Amino acid sequence: MTKDNDVAIYDEIEIEDMEYDEDLETYFYPCPCGDRFQIALLDLQDSEDIAVCPSCSLMIRVIYDIDDLPAISS
Repeated sequence: MTKDNDVAIYDEIEIEDMEYDEDLETYFYPCPCGDRFQIALLDLQDSEDIAVCPSCSLMIRVIYDIDDLPAISS
């Protein structure tokens, strides 16, 4: 997990509030810039909890239980 003093977090978002794309195995959440924060299922299963926006410098912390994540496709 990323330490609080390493990055500036815009917000903390519950994973239930994010949109999951099964084909991409990625979670998305709207960013104020108009793009979307994104984090891959594989990253979440590796205990990463920071979703980034590819269009700006904002980041969010994803609140989730690793045991509740969907399985990764083979």
